[in-house]
Amino acid sequence: MTQFNEIKKDPQIWKFCFYGFFKNLKFFEPYLLIYIMGLGINLFQVGVLYAIREIITYFFEVPSGIIADNYGKKKELLMCFGFYIISFVFFFIGNSFAIIAIGMVFFGLGEAFRSGTHKAMILTYLEHNGWFEYKGFVYGRTRSYSLLGSSVSAFLSIVFVFNLPAMRWLFLVCIVPYLADFLLILSYPDYLDDKVDTERSLKAFYEAGAKQLKAIRKNRTLRKLLVSSAAFDGTFKVIKDYIQPILSTLLLAAGAQYVWNLDGESELKILLGIIYGIFYIFSSSASKNIHLLSTRFSTQVVFTRFFDIFSLLLILLGISVQREFLVISILIFFILYILKDSRKPVFVDITSDYMSKDQRATVLSVESQIRALYVVVLAPLLGFLADNLSIGIMFITVGACMFILSQFLKFRPESSES
Repeated sequence: MTQFNEIKKDPQIWKFCFYGFFKNLKFFEPYLLIYIMGLGINLFQVGVLYAIREIITYFFEVPSGIIADNYGKKKELLMCFGFYIISFVFFFIGNSFAIIAIGMVFFGLGEAFRSGTHKAMILTYLEHNGWFEYKGFVYGRTRSYSLLGSSVSAFLSIVFVFNLPAMRWLFLVCIVPYLADFLLILSYPDYLDDKVDTERSLKAFYEAGAKQLKAIRKNRTLRKLLVSSAAFDGTFKVIKDYIQPILSTLLLAAGAQYVWNLDGESELKILLGIIYGIFYIFSSSASKNIHLLSTRFSTQVVFTRFFDIFSLLLILLGISVQREFLVISILIFFILYILKDSRKPVFVDITSDYMSKDQRATVLSVESQIRALYVVVLAPLLGFLADNLSIGIMFITVGACMFILSQFLKFRPESSES
């Protein structure tokens, strides 16, 4: 208990928490899909835009991880926030598919240069202070602040969307917290750069990366963990924004426009902000306390069972959408958010035991790269199904496929060494 209290009071741990809080102040998130579709872009084209973002992430993911390991993680994170800010400018001026696509390119670069890097910095700091065994607790705590940021962002988005000249201005407002994160990263101690070798030749740079990737491929359990996490998070990443057109249809059909005596569009904006805010409040609490499950179940059981539950819920969501069950649809989305944000700390906890210190950023970047490739294929496909069949059928199909996949990704810890 003393160690937990010491960790909670540590200034750098608080910086890690505020990093996630500011990063998740994406005021546009509850309205992103509605905004894009408002430009005359259909769901298949939305899938293509998401695929463009993930293709960029895919090609830059592993190189960014290797750069972070060899040339400094602080520098890489500073670059990533520069890319994010540029993307927000393009989203703001976007009035066509092409300009939004350019915004997606820069957003994808930001994702590639960020993912895995900050987690690796947290692990380095914990090891430096002799707190490595508490990695699950610390990551769950920092992630809870990220989700709290998402919740605050959702509630504030309601205020902004009614007081800004247009919805596109939400992207410019997002630049402020991202500049705050830029300055926060500058204040991190220099040893968190954790550079392996600053004098490498270009040839040695690629040889080191190839060696690390080979070691990852040879570890069967680590491979399964990476694919499982990538498939789980990738599927959620594609389907999570579908709540917007679903609620747009179901809420208005249920007469929600009369709740506050406003027009239908205004009611929808308020309800989306509130729903996203509530989702993230509970997701934050779940992420913060998921480590308590380890007192009753192994991390392996939690990690695998969450995948099965996620798959079955997608099938149930498809059925409820088809039947136009508003409350059930919202409730299932709520549970999906809880599962997704609870499972991530478990993933970090498990994988930390299967990789060496100098592989951390690379391993976590490989997971993000697999997820990016997965989304590249899945996003346009699901958009096509949603446009040509229905969103409900799309959910049923992806849920069934996910359940089958989960049976192949179960693992036993004792088989982790090749």
